[in-house]
Amino acid sequence: MRTTTRVTTTRVTTTTRTTRIMRSTDPTPDRQPAPAIDSTAAAEPRRFGRRALLASGAAGAGVGAALGLGAALGVFEGPRGSGASGPSRPDGPVPFGGEALGCHGTHQAGIVTRAAAHVRFVAYALRPEVDGGALERMFRVLTGDIEGLTSGAAPLADPEPELAARPSALTITVGVGPGLVDRVDAALRPAWLAPLPAFERDRLDGRHDGGDLLVLLQADDPLPLAHAARMLDRDLRSFAEPLWTQQGFRQARGSEPVGTTMRNLMGQVDGTVNPAPAEDDFDSLVWLDDEAGWLAGGTALVLRRIRMELDTWDQIDRPGREQTIGRRLANGSPLSAPADADERTPADFEAVHPTGLPVIPSYAHIRRAHSEDPAERIFRRSANYDEGGESGLLFACYQRDPLRQFVPIQRRLDELDLLNEWVTHTGSGVFAILPGFAAGETLGAALIARAGHR
Repeated sequence: MRTTTRVTTTRVTTTTRTTRIMRSTDPTPDRQPAPAIDSTAAAEPRRFGRRALLASGAAGAGVGAALGLGAALGVFEGPRGSGASGPSRPDGPVPFGGEALGCHGTHQAGIVTRAAAHVRFVAYALRPEVDGGALERMFRVLTGDIEGLTSGAAPLADPEPELAARPSALTITVGVGPGLVDRVDAALRPAWLAPLPAFERDRLDGRHDGGDLLVLLQADDPLPLAHAARMLDRDLRSFAEPLWTQQGFRQARGSEPVGTTMRNLMGQVDGTVNPAPAEDDFDSLVWLDDEAGWLAGGTALVLRRIRMELDTWDQIDRPGREQTIGRRLANGSPLSAPADADERTPADFEAVHPTGLPVIPSYAHIRRAHSEDPAERIFRRSANYDEGGESGLLFACYQRDPLRQFVPIQRRLDELDLLNEWVTHTGSGVFAILPGFAAGETLGAALIARAGHR
């Protein structure tokens, strides 16, 4: 049904927000209150917002036409908060679900911030007519709505502002594919920003591959996540077309202690050996530095859709499952460690049985994934999926250079990993995750600035 917004004001003024921002690089960030709204703003009429100013040009005109004049007016109030030191409200602590995470910082939120319960990856293909100018407008619109949605404030002309009021630690992370960079300047595209080399066991179905633009949404509640995805899809309607969506989940928030390693749908503890942001070499593994130019502060994301053949996996006895992975199901400890050890106990790949056979088999998953090169590591942020009768893992990992970090690992797994009997890689994509941005700046500004230097 088509909705028409009537404008009855002739004079308007902007709404002032005051938001205290935390750095998204903190792996265990404090919760931040949703932005306080200037109490004087509601009493005054509003003036035209950024969408009206950005609606010029071919793609921008489409935004104005699609959303109507009402899209250029006003910002709905989100939940109020007081103080910058903690998640407090005038009447007490922010209730469960009201937490907001800051979106500003050197790096985008959603990478090292606490893993959320619900995940959605959405990829888009740019429309043919979108050029550098249109991309600049697109990123400006996205920036404003990311700032609003993650803080608990509804986007401009949101028909259901109540759905944005409880962000539940919503983060929105934006990446770009090779096609988008080429629209600006193909010379700016790093060698790793391309489809991965072919792996013998891949069975890519073409339904979850690639894309020009990636939006990653994560939250502890699927309602604000779904609403944010819808609002951003509306933002992008005049610039790009949806290509694919992948929905994932982790353990429900509060069901396990913070920091517990997730389990995948095979029952295995998944992601034990993972570099931590507090480690000295984490930055050199994950974040791109000044040598990356427009990507300084960003990172590379590899996303793989891995289907699990659970029907046949269920036919394997418990010892067989543990031998396949190289870890115990009960606690994730390596088979080389005592049974009462924990998952953090280092695996001893030299340990042998009295028969002389290795305790951790040569075909075990953790042996094949292991590397003696400390620089050949990746930062994992995977999630489970279960839809349409199919279950599996959305394997997401961040690194500086997938060709040097992810590809060697995957080649070893492709060659000899017994787990391949029960998993199939059906989707693949590589994206450049844009650097973070500060308040008053635009996401992707460093890339778009190069459009004028071609």
